[in-house]
Amino acid sequence: MEHIKAHLPMVEMGNSYAGQLKNTRFEEVLHNSIEASLRSNSLVPRPVFSQLYLEAEHQLNLEAYKGPSNEEGEEEEEEEEESSSPLVHYRMKTPPEGCCTTDGFCQAGKDLRLVSVSNEHIELPSGFLLVGAKSSDLAEQLLVCAVDKRFLPDDNGRNALLGFSGTCVGCGEKGFRYFTEFSNHINLKLATQPKKQKHLKYYLIKNSQGILTKGPLICWKGTEGKTHQLGSSSISSIPSQPPESPTSSTTVSSAESIAGTNQIAATGIQQAGSPSIQVPSQATPGFSVTHNNREFYKHQNATKANNFTVKTTLRSSLIGTLANSGPPKKRHRGWSPDSPTASETSSIQNNPPAQNSASKTEHVKLTCLTQPSHLGPADSPLKASEESVVVPDNLLNICGIRPVIFKGHGSFPYLCGNLNDVVISPLLQNCYGNIQSLPRVYEQHCTPVTMVASVEMQILLTVYYLVQLVPDQAPLIEDLEHILVRAWQESNLTETKHYQQSVSQLAPYMSSQTLAVTPNQLTWLAKLAASSCKNVVKIIEWTNSLAEGLTETFKLLSEGKLHGKTFVVIICTTKNQSTESCVVVTGKRQAGFLARTMLSPKEHLKEINCELVAGTVGVLEAFFSSLCPDGDPDTLLEKCNLRGNGEDSNFTSPLKKFDDVLAQRPTICSASNKETCQIHPIQLAMARKLLSHLCAIADSGTQNLDLGSFEKVDFLILVPPSEVAYQQTVLRVRQSGILEELGLEAVFVANKCAEHVMKLAVEDQSKFEAFQQNVLNSPYTLFILIHDHAHWDLTSRDTNMNLSGGTVPQNEPFLGLADRIVNCKEMKDALNVLTLQVTSFPFAFQTQQTCISPYNEIHWPSSWNNGVDLYQENTKYFGLSDFIDSTYSGHRLPLLRYDHSFEAVVTALEERFPTIHSAVIWTYILIQHYSTAMMVTAGYSKMKNYSSVETLEIIQSLINSTRSCSSSHGYMVLLRIPSVSLASLAYERLCQVRYRLGLQYCFEIILGTPNTKITIDQHFLTQLKGWQKKEDPNWEPQTYLDLEDLPCILILSGTDHYGESFPRSAKYYDLRLINSTCLLRTALEQELGLAACYIDPNANGQTGAMNYLSQSDLDKAGSTDDEENVTIEASTVGDLIKENSVKGERSYSYHSASSRSSKASSLISDEDPFLVFGTENSARHSSNVESVNTEVSTLASDLSKLKADNTKQVSILEKHRINSDQINSNNKSTRRMSKSISSDSSSIQTPITGQMLSQCPKIKAASQPPTVFLPKFVYEIITKVDNAGVAKLSSFLPHHSVQWITPFHPSLAKMMTSTEQSLHYRQWTVAKQTHMDFDKTQSRNEVFHPRRLLLNGPPQVGKTGAYLQFLNILSRMLIRLMEVDVYDEEEINLEAKEHSGSLQKENSLWPDLETFSKLKFDYTIHDPSYKDASPIYSRDLSSNKANKKNEDIKPQRHTARIRLSKYAAHNTYHHCEQCHEYMGFNSRCQLYDSTLHAFTFSSSTLREEVQLHFIVPKSKEHNFIFSQLGGQLESMKLPLVTDKNSDYVKSPVFTPTSGHYEHGLFNLYHAMDGANHLHVLVIKEHEMAIYKKYWPNHIMLILPSIFNNSGVGAAHFLIKELSCHNLELERNRQEEFGIKPQDVWPFIIIADDSCVLWYSLNTEIPKNTSSVPCEKAVVEKNVSFKHVLQHIEATTQISHYALCGIRKWSSKVSGLYVAEPFSCCHLHDLLMLNVDLTQNIQYNQNRFTCGDVDFNLRVHSAGLLICRFNCFSVMKKQISIGGHKTFLIKSKVPDVPMSISPSQYICAPDSKHTFLAAPAQLLLEKYLQQTSNNLFPLSVKNHNHPVLSMDCYLNLGQEITVCFVSSRPRSLNINSCGLAFSGILLYLCDSFVTASILKKFHFLKGATLCVICQDRSSLRQTVVRLELEDEWQFRLRDEFQTANSQEDKPLFFLTGRHI
Repeated sequence: MEHIKAHLPMVEMGNSYAGQLKNTRFEEVLHNSIEASLRSNSLVPRPVFSQLYLEAEHQLNLEAYKGPSNEEGEEEEEEEEESSSPLVHYRMKTPPEGCCTTDGFCQAGKDLRLVSVSNEHIELPSGFLLVGAKSSDLAEQLLVCAVDKRFLPDDNGRNALLGFSGTCVGCGEKGFRYFTEFSNHINLKLATQPKKQKHLKYYLIKNSQGILTKGPLICWKGTEGKTHQLGSSSISSIPSQPPESPTSSTTVSSAESIAGTNQIAATGIQQAGSPSIQVPSQATPGFSVTHNNREFYKHQNATKANNFTVKTTLRSSLIGTLANSGPPKKRHRGWSPDSPTASETSSIQNNPPAQNSASKTEHVKLTCLTQPSHLGPADSPLKASEESVVVPDNLLNICGIRPVIFKGHGSFPYLCGNLNDVVISPLLQNCYGNIQSLPRVYEQHCTPVTMVASVEMQILLTVYYLVQLVPDQAPLIEDLEHILVRAWQESNLTETKHYQQSVSQLAPYMSSQTLAVTPNQLTWLAKLAASSCKNVVKIIEWTNSLAEGLTETFKLLSEGKLHGKTFVVIICTTKNQSTESCVVVTGKRQAGFLARTMLSPKEHLKEINCELVAGTVGVLEAFFSSLCPDGDPDTLLEKCNLRGNGEDSNFTSPLKKFDDVLAQRPTICSASNKETCQIHPIQLAMARKLLSHLCAIADSGTQNLDLGSFEKVDFLILVPPSEVAYQQTVLRVRQSGILEELGLEAVFVANKCAEHVMKLAVEDQSKFEAFQQNVLNSPYTLFILIHDHAHWDLTSRDTNMNLSGGTVPQNEPFLGLADRIVNCKEMKDALNVLTLQVTSFPFAFQTQQTCISPYNEIHWPSSWNNGVDLYQENTKYFGLSDFIDSTYSGHRLPLLRYDHSFEAVVTALEERFPTIHSAVIWTYILIQHYSTAMMVTAGYSKMKNYSSVETLEIIQSLINSTRSCSSSHGYMVLLRIPSVSLASLAYERLCQVRYRLGLQYCFEIILGTPNTKITIDQHFLTQLKGWQKKEDPNWEPQTYLDLEDLPCILILSGTDHYGESFPRSAKYYDLRLINSTCLLRTALEQELGLAACYIDPNANGQTGAMNYLSQSDLDKAGSTDDEENVTIEASTVGDLIKENSVKGERSYSYHSASSRSSKASSLISDEDPFLVFGTENSARHSSNVESVNTEVSTLASDLSKLKADNTKQVSILEKHRINSDQINSNNKSTRRMSKSISSDSSSIQTPITGQMLSQCPKIKAASQPPTVFLPKFVYEIITKVDNAGVAKLSSFLPHHSVQWITPFHPSLAKMMTSTEQSLHYRQWTVAKQTHMDFDKTQSRNEVFHPRRLLLNGPPQVGKTGAYLQFLNILSRMLIRLMEVDVYDEEEINLEAKEHSGSLQKENSLWPDLETFSKLKFDYTIHDPSYKDASPIYSRDLSSNKANKKNEDIKPQRHTARIRLSKYAAHNTYHHCEQCHEYMGFNSRCQLYDSTLHAFTFSSSTLREEVQLHFIVPKSKEHNFIFSQLGGQLESMKLPLVTDKNSDYVKSPVFTPTSGHYEHGLFNLYHAMDGANHLHVLVIKEHEMAIYKKYWPNHIMLILPSIFNNSGVGAAHFLIKELSCHNLELERNRQEEFGIKPQDVWPFIIIADDSCVLWYSLNTEIPKNTSSVPCEKAVVEKNVSFKHVLQHIEATTQISHYALCGIRKWSSKVSGLYVAEPFSCCHLHDLLMLNVDLTQNIQYNQNRFTCGDVDFNLRVHSAGLLICRFNCFSVMKKQISIGGHKTFLIKSKVPDVPMSISPSQYICAPDSKHTFLAAPAQLLLEKYLQQTSNNLFPLSVKNHNHPVLSMDCYLNLGQEITVCFVSSRPRSLNINSCGLAFSGILLYLCDSFVTASILKKFHFLKGATLCVICQDRSSLRQTVVRLELEDEWQFRLRDEFQTANSQEDKPLFFLTGRHI
């Protein structure tokens, strides 16, 4: 205890000893706190250190702070003098003539200002840094300078050489040796003599966006005091903006290294024996201490203002200068960077450390994966200490390891000597540096009170973490970062509470001491923690320097005194300096793992190739040969080959027995053939979702995509440069038939399919060039560029140019090709190109610089939800989560396993051969296991101890599978070997063993490499042809799917997977050789995704396979956030593991679960026993199981015997021998398992009988998921979750091309949809410099590319079929968008026109007024939409047309599908570039930029003033006249009759519409052929907002609210009333300019909102060479609406026509239209109305139907001309919604379902009839139309006695003829002499109808009278006024009303009979 006390600080508070230790409790408190911290689940120590002290006074003494030191005060005074004195420039040397002297520019005229060159790439000489120079004339600007870093100080203000060496970054001039000379060149205007110490102020660094910014202050001597040493809770002085990745240039690397190694200001330790000096880390919220002096003094002033007391000595004493091994202090001209010291320094620049240790952007999340390696010579750190450490010679040979040294806090010493035997890693230093920036990262999320763990606490937490590692576990930086974050969060929570309490109580706030540990406490606490872990961690304490500690460590390593130590933590607690530390990893397994993690995959392969060339495999072969008790295995194989033909051989007899049985079987397998290519429901759903997103882009209101302008679809698919993947995609394109669907090929052509699939290889670039040319030449084709397996190559096209030295090998020219294609300017800017990127791992695209909008991500949905099959699939996807779930099923064998025996042998051999690459050892061991397993299967049972149980299971299942099927169907074994060289070695070795054992016809061995085709033996090729019924003699398998049912071992090589699919016959996926150091989420999930597949739960022979299925699987669900509302869990495996953790603990102990499950599976799987062919009786299970029990111990004993001869080496086996207790327990459980199934196995002792032959492997494979073998390390990562249930795998870096913004980012939550995951990665990851998206935000204005989609789905789920189906339905949609359904109906009642038209000239273009006025008006309605309307009586009316049958009423209207032309009218879904400005979506036209104007006029018809409202967009205001005062709308401009302009339509177009805001054809831009025109939409008030939203640039006329429930008659009425009033206003206005009233254009257009196309009718004489005359052919030609209107407007004397119109289109063109080019008949849908002539003729504002017929009859009766141009026709689009169809006749009683018949539309007045919710006029019209047969019984089918209708036309049904008669004076009416009417209809008759007029007509006896009025009073008055009672008989019961309530104003009518 006395020794402990001596090392603990006595905290002095003034003259008191308030900090005296509680001696009696110290030991108890100390040990309890450490023990609690070590045993707790939380890795963060409890803040119990304050228990070591008495209650301390936390009040700070104001008197202790007396301001800055003298030196600081002098420096301040000097600066103040400079700033306050008048500016007098120092007399610089006169510049040469013609030189630039402008401030901020060099003498060569190049801009040097930081704001100007911040985005430019600056090349620097080696060893130079970018710094900022301050000029007095440019107070707010920094000048960028390049200075040799040797002449700059370190962070302590020391070690700067005297003199100067600089380079101008503007003009590039070099060789400036004096700062004065350099100042002249850069025009640095100075007030004092140039001194680099004063004027070079800041380091310049790059932020995360790659922009050069101001960094930390340069710590010149005298300024280091300004960066005050703070307490242990102070914040590090890290630049506020993180610098750029160090790989960009030498400049950035150097600057970042200097900036990042500054740790002194962050550590400020409380020294032992000194007064407690603590400065609050934040006196004011949100304030952080930086290098900025002014900010710091603001902090001090704020502290004083708040009466805070500070008790500290801010000045740190830096006494003494250690020996400097750097260059000489004096500058000599002869000393150059070529000198030895300089070359050492410059080498650092050329080979910057990984992440450059100081770079705060390249935050390392994974253990060194993203770092360049430092195997071999270790680069000297940029900020090396003055002392050097010599690495001993032969360190690797002496201790058998290459130690890994993690740089920690402080200055790392300079290493020299044997640098090849050590590895230097900056990961720990980066982690410590990143924790200092944590408060800034969480500034926007957390409270303003922030604090950081002190240096001592960080070191202590590191020791705690190392102590808790299991013996074989390697440390991960991710875990340590997690611990530090949790420590910060917990302490910050406590700090926040204290801060809030102090604020609420208005008390001074004091920073807590919860994370404060003194250096002496650190040492003892670390040693105490290390003592609890069996000395695995050794603490070396040194008080002088870190160099001495490292020297001592190397000495202990050389002497072998660190045997058994895994980690050595060196702590240097030098007095008056900050604590320094580093960690040396000495454990062989841990050091080897960490060294491998520092290698990139390419470097891994390079080392492997070097070792193979060096012949290291021979060493392993010799070692294994010595282990075999019977001699060399190759000798045994040779014997086996020689004896293979002998009858007494034990090797071949079992195989011959099997062959005899096979010969007796039928040759045809009962298993069904391979299913044909088909589209599954979920693929169709994904295709529709893709189409939905595409339509959303088109409907977004921008100019990004106009689907309506495309006629067809073309595509190009990009795949990785794999021959198999390429052929697989070509095959799927061919099987889908997509080329035929798209019309790209008429006949099946295989080569055509290959043209649409491109490998990302240089030799295939011609396909893209052809595709690019097609894009330019076909603007009306939508091209889909599909980037499949898109995550494979994200390399930027400029990588080779940007990276000095190049991290991308030059022999891989395909890297960056995807970027050059997908992101080339032509593809991005082309409006007819859509890019679809398809991937299983979207994380690489979800960064801050991504080009893909989160709304354009399409995630694969889950097919199952709560046990419900959402898509009715026959198969179910089995993905990664299902494999994980199988490991927790206590009663089943796990499908995901690791091989414990294999791992044990690997560990032993890695220790035996530390210099051999681990991948070589792993591969060779696995080759030996496979070889011996084949030997065991062939009969040499003594070799079974030299293979693992798992490998035996694989080989025996492979060979036995063919004997279960009559056609020799078998399983596939996929062996994954990433190295191509090792894969080739394995292939050659296994083929050799197979041949020597005579198994070459049992199974095939295939080597799968990316760039080669599949090659198999002719024997197996013949089998495949027979199974697949291939007739082509030259057929060869092109894809791995072609290998279905072939028994084989597929050795899959290549660093990455290229998206190949594998057959369902693949039963085993041996992934034991994957790179376990590649800790990336994408890499691991990609490897595991190889085994994903669909299984058939209904297949025969499988009862429980589907129990493996999980309901929550990220890789199969991906969460869609769509209409299915299926929430999928975020982590791939986390929730599954947590849900099954209880039963998992109950069932398995997974340190040995693999071996146990493998043994059991050898007995159960495939219903086959393990067959050991030594003798006939050796096939029993027990012998095999018992033989396995000693397999590891046998190998161990052999190893021990071999190594016993070598006395110099330590026994490796003793350290890594498998725990015998564990093995025995496993064996016991295995024996119990074998006994439990003995009853089942007893019946199959004969290996070729019973169940083994009962089922074909093909059937089993369809229903059973495969088995996957993993390395143990990967297995533990995959299955591990944290306390929150989140998988460890989800916390890894998502992809090697991205990086975290900060390592201390939030983790993914347990329940996260794919969309939420995407937002998480988009917020917290950025693209690296090598990523194709790295510089995208700097080169474009928009953040996201508008035509780029991302399809995300789990591996092998069917994404290819989904996007091929998407192309199919997209093509169909485009064809459908280019087509429209129009009414195609032939005109009715044409016989009535046969005798007319003799006066007209054929093919006349315009009517002759004199001739046309002689034409007779045709009363007959010819419009086919009026088939059910009442015929109008005329003398020409035939009886067969008048008397129609009831069954003809409302037949199905015939439509035709017509392709839209360039002159079509469009609805709101059309968006093209030409009409965007017309639609109001142009950037120059603001949306909704319109004004509401009132327009009031008096209506003679309504006898009141009417107020209408116009919505006039700003772009259309030129069509109106506004008052100068107030801007009131006065009138709408009208042209003159004499105006002639071919690009202008004179008549305003009015389109009444209701309910058609989406489907109405209001876009007349193309129909008008771009001509100027005035278009007004007439809408109801309640629809104003929705119409304004969809048509923001259209003029709208708003009807008064009283017409909200009116029909189209109200719109027509107000249009005409408005036009009449406007014509009068315009005539008056223009009369002031001398224009005659009759010269103002009087016509308007009233057009239906469904008019889509216009046609002209012409006659042509076909060309004929014969003398026989040819008949004229009638030809229809599509013309624009403008052409039709301008043609009609050009009619001679057009002002004499009241109405002009055109006919309705029909495909059956009649010759009558040619013979009679003009007709005087009814006009519908589109008419030109002469407002002037029809002033006294009004539309009926109450009408819903037949209003146009009624108006036509009124116009004709007035004696006005109605002309129809038969040479033009209009197509009407079928719109099934809107219009009067929106009025549903229903009861006013809510929620009362009832069917309403037409007879219920009326009722007796004052009755209790159910009222209806419908307009009264609509009820009346519907009632008369459908029940008039009862109302007018004498009129039914009696056209000779029609119903007299006064002044109106109402539809009484097609069986009743109506005779229209006008009561107006001088009207043109039908001669009714001698005509007896069967009834009379008086509808709202006015004063023109008198009794005298009615008495002129004759009626049949019993004829019906119907009088309709607005109310009952008017009804009685009308009867009296017209003297109806004289001739008509009335009854009380004959009075009716429409079924409306009184507030709905019903109509009343009275019926009577003629006397």
